[in-house]
Amino acid sequence: MNSETLLLIILAGITAILLAGFQYFRKSKSMSKQNMLFMFLRFISFFSIGLLLINPKFEQISKSIEKPNLIVAVDNSNSVNYLDQEENVENLVQQIANNKMLADKFNIDFYAFGNDLKNLDSLTFLDKQTNIDKVFNQLNQVYKNSTSPTLIITDGNQTYGNDYEFSFSKYKQPIYPVILGDTITYTDLKIQQLNVNKYAFLKNQFPVEAILMYNGNENIDSKFVVYRGNNVVYSQNLSFTKSDNSRVINFTLPASNVGVTSYKASLIPLEIEKNKLNNTREFAVDIIDQKTKIAIVSSFLHPDLGVFKKTIERNEQRSVSFLEPQQLIDEIDDFQLVILYQPNYEFKALIEELNTSNKNKWIVVGTKTDLEFLNSVTTYFQHEITGQLEEYQAELNMNYTPFMVDDINFESLPPLRSSYGTLNFNIPFETILTKTINGINTFEPLLATFDTNSRREAILLGENLWQWRAQSFVMSKSFNPFDDFISKIIQYLSTNTQRTRLNLDFETFYNGSTSVIVKAQYFDKNYQFDPRESLTITIKDKVSEDMQTIPMVLKKNSYEVDLSNLPPSKYEFSVSAAGDNISKSGTFQILEYNVEQQFLNANVIKLQRLAAESSGKSYFIKDAADVIQDLIGDNRYLPIQKRHKNSLPLIDWKYLLLIIVLSLSIEWFIRKYNGLI
Repeated sequence: MNSETLLLIILAGITAILLAGFQYFRKSKSMSKQNMLFMFLRFISFFSIGLLLINPKFEQISKSIEKPNLIVAVDNSNSVNYLDQEENVENLVQQIANNKMLADKFNIDFYAFGNDLKNLDSLTFLDKQTNIDKVFNQLNQVYKNSTSPTLIITDGNQTYGNDYEFSFSKYKQPIYPVILGDTITYTDLKIQQLNVNKYAFLKNQFPVEAILMYNGNENIDSKFVVYRGNNVVYSQNLSFTKSDNSRVINFTLPASNVGVTSYKASLIPLEIEKNKLNNTREFAVDIIDQKTKIAIVSSFLHPDLGVFKKTIERNEQRSVSFLEPQQLIDEIDDFQLVILYQPNYEFKALIEELNTSNKNKWIVVGTKTDLEFLNSVTTYFQHEITGQLEEYQAELNMNYTPFMVDDINFESLPPLRSSYGTLNFNIPFETILTKTINGINTFEPLLATFDTNSRREAILLGENLWQWRAQSFVMSKSFNPFDDFISKIIQYLSTNTQRTRLNLDFETFYNGSTSVIVKAQYFDKNYQFDPRESLTITIKDKVSEDMQTIPMVLKKNSYEVDLSNLPPSKYEFSVSAAGDNISKSGTFQILEYNVEQQFLNANVIKLQRLAAESSGKSYFIKDAADVIQDLIGDNRYLPIQKRHKNSLPLIDWKYLLLIIVLSLSIEWFIRKYNGLI
């Protein structure tokens, strides 16, 4: 409280005494006890009111003790089980949880990681992937502004994600790896990697690349063999030495049968090998007898054109060609879909030919589109011409029915630029994305599809689609979400199959370490998405004949089921609606491969570097008790006493108002009792 406020309080007290004395002394020559009581009560009232008007502020000081955090992140992947370390891990976690000195010094938070980072509930060691990079990224968001030494119990073998040795640099906490495994080097032959396209075309040859590794000191001979069923389709004899310890084999296989064809690659193991699981890999190829050809027509260059090509050709079943309008007219029968990028009068003959031949097309409208021309060549819609430009962001229409669309966080994508005005349809249409301006949904179509005369068409009212792909990568660290979105539109436009009330979304085969997700959309008779229906999936193992029925879970605008717990095999399934006589079937195959079982040793060197560069220390699991004592004795991690000073205005003190009310009430009651009122 400053001196000025103190002076005002003294002045308020003197004023309150003078006012109270003036009221009770001016008519009496002597002061009775009753008048003195009245004067005191009146003084309290005046002085309290004066304090409220001055409203002085008082400082309140509180102290608290803040302990540092101790983060314990435990590897819950299958490699821990395969290295026979699960019991050691569980014992160490129990020791940390039960150590009273450690609990007195730290706030201990336990996490488990594998596919994802989550709070530690129980350890199963069943996760099929390990992403240590995600561990540091997510922990950094929570503990960025605190002292939080991190104890990570792992073998250090990461199966996907960015290299954690470089990404951890953003994580400003000391790291204490507890290494699961040893430094013993075992003799080992393994298939390090198999590279093969997902799709191949009938009667063609498809390439396969195999990377083979040898770890050992002796000169050895082996053989690389590829089987289709029980038949050998490729083989090669190999020799390895300590210095010449790797081979890259490139060969081709014939695509002779339509559908999913499974293969098994095997590197004949040595008798002394400890791990023979990594000598065999299964792979599959989906062989198709037709390739979808798509033409992109534009009268000028734009980054969007490259994005269309890159995204569409990500699927090996599709190829893209850039053609001029007149050139395409001569080759129009070779293409299943035509993308017209910002058409103008140069496209007149082409559009007439497309309408005559009843070809599917996708029109992209932008700042250089001739709207007057576009309105003149189509009777299905008319675009209002205002001569002004506008930037539109997108919002997903959750009731879009022709096919399933995943929300890739459209609201966070950059705006598309196009002509301002309303698009009016003369025929039924389906809106995929609606326009939003400054966060307000206009409920006008930004991207829409429609069927007419047995052909399918789409219209997108915006350019700079390349910015969407770039921003999608920034948000998800992958181009896949955006590419999958465009791919589904291409798939829909390049076929003329009539829509159904039950649509399925699944892969024809899954690698053993990936999630097996089957999705479905169910629509009512008006083709509106129906979230009230109960969908079930019945799965049959074609090898063992085992069957099971599982309910599908509603998630946003689709139903889905996670079948990742199914063993590798060939499956057929059927999805059916409980309240309607509708079902749809499909088949898929799960390949046998567990990436977590490919490791013989912990990644000791990388974990030791991780500890050294973060000012921590590494330990082997057999010496794990030492890490507890080192953490307890480390003077860098001491509780911090924090002093909190709050400035509290007197007006917030409610008791002062109570004092004013009581003093005035008591004075009035006594005066009334004595007949002075």
